[in-house]
Amino acid sequence: MTRRTRRGALVLAAAAMLPLALTACSSDDGKDKASSDSKSSAASGKATDNGSDSGSGDTSTKDEPFGPACASVPKGGAGSFDGMAKDPVATAASNNPALSTLVSAVKKAGLVDTLNNAKDITVFAPTNDAFAKIPKADLDKVLNDKATLTKILTYHVVGRKLAPKDLDNGSFATLEKSKLTTAGSGASYKVNDSADVVCGNVKTANANVYIIDTVLMPKM
Repeated sequence: MTRRTRRGALVLAAAAMLPLALTACSSDDGKDKASSDSKSSAASGKATDNGSDSGSGDTSTKDEPFGPACASVPKGGAGSFDGMAKDPVATAASNNPALSTLVSAVKKAGLVDTLNNAKDITVFAPTNDAFAKIPKADLDKVLNDKATLTKILTYHVVGRKLAPKDLDNGSFATLEKSKLTTAGSGASYKVNDSADVVCGNVKTANANVYIIDTVLMPKM
């Protein structure tokens, strides 16, 4: 074979190998691109997950009890928040030691069944300390006057469930037939400008309860 013939053969061989080399390069580039896309997708997914976790960590919208007196509620048993949520309101209140005077008054007025059988109500429940603000002679007189006692107790009950946001600036008809007012925001609310909510948004089976530090008095 002459030198010119040999050189021509080498050129033809190189030309034949060129498409194979280009194909290999193209394949490697595809793999690199797929790998890059996969990493990008994984990073994007991780960012999405983190965003989702951040959203689920927001506790500002949770519907929970609030107020300083909530700390004294038992952590377990019938008198706990979970326990009270299973019972109708009069029964639930009877399991809270801080409401024993109210429960006694409800029994004297014959309102246990009325409250337990009511649907979707709100009760503003005075604590024992709230009743203790009333001079003993006056309190004894009221407790022994069923008509007056019933009027006072039913004034603490609204015929629908009120969420905390409803109390911001509200006026509500009571079962006693007159109205009470509420004002406040966040975790600080007053009723009739005289009673503070000390533990609010307590759930029972048929009512939302707002425990207050003063007995509300309707017009007699």
